[in-house]
Amino acid sequence: MSQQLDELLAHIPLPAGAETVLRQNDARKIIVPNNRAELIDLSLGEAQDRFEVAYDIPKQGRVVEAEVVRVRNGVGVNMPEAYMRRRDPNCMYVADDAPSDKPRFAEHFDTPFDAWREEIFAWLVEQSLIALPFRAGHRESNYDALLIVPANAAFFAAALADLQGMLDPGDLPERFEPRAVIYVAPPFRHTHCGGKQVVIHHRLADLHEVFALNLYPGPSAKKGVYGVLLAIGAREGWVTAHASTVRVVTPYDNMTTIMHEGASGGGKSEMLEYAHREDDGRLCLGRNLVTQEEVHLALPRGCRLQPVTDDMTSCHPGIQTDSGRLVVTDAEDGWFLRINHINRYGVDPHLEKLCVQPTEPLLFLNLHAVPNATCLIWEHTEDEPGVPCPNPRVIMPRRAVPGIVHDPVEVDVRSFGIRTPPFAAQNPSYGIVGMLHVLPPALAWIWRLVAPRGYANPSITASEALSSEGVGSYWPFATGRQVLQANLLLDQIRRTPKTRYVLVPNQHIGCWHVGFMPQWISREYIGRRGGARFRPDQLTPARCPLLGMTLVSMLVEGVQINPWFLQVEFQPEVGPAGYDAGARILADFFHQELKPYLAESDLDPLGRQIIECCLNNGTVHDYDALLSAG
Repeated sequence: MSQQLDELLAHIPLPAGAETVLRQNDARKIIVPNNRAELIDLSLGEAQDRFEVAYDIPKQGRVVEAEVVRVRNGVGVNMPEAYMRRRDPNCMYVADDAPSDKPRFAEHFDTPFDAWREEIFAWLVEQSLIALPFRAGHRESNYDALLIVPANAAFFAAALADLQGMLDPGDLPERFEPRAVIYVAPPFRHTHCGGKQVVIHHRLADLHEVFALNLYPGPSAKKGVYGVLLAIGAREGWVTAHASTVRVVTPYDNMTTIMHEGASGGGKSEMLEYAHREDDGRLCLGRNLVTQEEVHLALPRGCRLQPVTDDMTSCHPGIQTDSGRLVVTDAEDGWFLRINHINRYGVDPHLEKLCVQPTEPLLFLNLHAVPNATCLIWEHTEDEPGVPCPNPRVIMPRRAVPGIVHDPVEVDVRSFGIRTPPFAAQNPSYGIVGMLHVLPPALAWIWRLVAPRGYANPSITASEALSSEGVGSYWPFATGRQVLQANLLLDQIRRTPKTRYVLVPNQHIGCWHVGFMPQWISREYIGRRGGARFRPDQLTPARCPLLGMTLVSMLVEGVQINPWFLQVEFQPEVGPAGYDAGARILADFFHQELKPYLAESDLDPLGRQIIECCLNNGTVHDYDALLSAG
């Protein structure tokens, strides 16, 4: 037995399944890595520059799941199958009998899970393995966890180590008690799941087991851990929000903290980016898809950004204060950054510098990787000739991000992002959201229940024109009941009355293509204002009540934002009638998504009133009367 394995087993009261796998396996085939550098080297196997992660599948022969390449700035990983390059939103199954609204394993696969579980353990016992101890969530929570993965898939262990932070087996606490174990068994995707991504959650009384039957780390190393934290939070009464957080420092050294929530593709990572500029330094606010007119803004000096969180944001009770504002910290040790919008050199010099000349080797996914060459983040793997993969990724350790904030922060403004489609007169759409809307708290809660996934989502394998990501926009990763998460979010909003709420679109405002510029401009505007407090005369009810209040005018560094970016009905290509048609699409969708909550007997009574207000087409003032900001 290796010294590292001896150290690990000496500190762990092993859960039954993990004990079967680790104690029955030949100890010589179990690696407990000492550090990240060792994991990077293990990712290449015995090869120097290129390694195939492959398995022998009955009736199929040798199947390559991933190709790992050593590049000058790290390791590049590519899946040969385009389907495996992004998360399947329907890959989660719950295999236990605890309360859940998610698809049950036994019902979908028409078999009890115990037999599969034993087969997976038996397969793992025969493999060379990596056992990686780590901690799920932030340092205040101390939720011990363990990863067991085939040694030839060491890149997966490296990804999880970067995302959550690995523990040195020699420095384990005196009592290391895993509350979660992730088992990775890639061949079962082919032998049992018809080639599909499948991640199975098995919640026991004191242990959360995750069985990842595929190697794309998104639904398991990333969102699997997220599901573990949500399950723990549901029992303990707190939430891990699906959000990024940034402290905005104005040129005058005033600070405002913004937490940006939303479904995948809703602009969370982009909220941490500096606004993309044209070659002449101006910001392009938008391009009219009908006339091809462009509108620009000259912003000589933008606010300085101090990132706090990127995607998984802990709202743990151990960090809350009596300030009346929500207090958050990062639930991750590294960020799974999607870079599909970086399609040429110079789009984001800040991130390009971090990736091309990193302080330590990085892990790249779905990017063109040539052995011993530099992996460039604008050269995306092609799903087919001429069609780039929409989900290129880089895992960025927090320690590599300049100016990052490590301590918990109080949130001044919670923004919510939605991907909006273009509006066409012959085909009205819900692309009627203006550049910045101010929401009363009750309406902000409604948006977090519905969480529209929005237009052209690049992060997942399928996306309808308008669909819901579910409560909190983290519902795809949760294992329990929606109504419980809805109640937790409402209680959170009620307890933090001094935090304000806004709504921002991305991609389109009416018939204007805007990309992520609305949230970048709104960030500058809110930062310079010191928050989202407005006098009554500065706001007016949006024509669509679901959009709350809109600004009468918006002045950024002496430049007036065109009114049709604020109130979309002013666009001649949209007009009041077209706007109202889009508002009906939005309202019908909200009603469809909210009605099922009323069937839940344990829905918070205030939440019931708020939902009924929406179903009765209440006004923004009706929402404000139900739950007002402090």
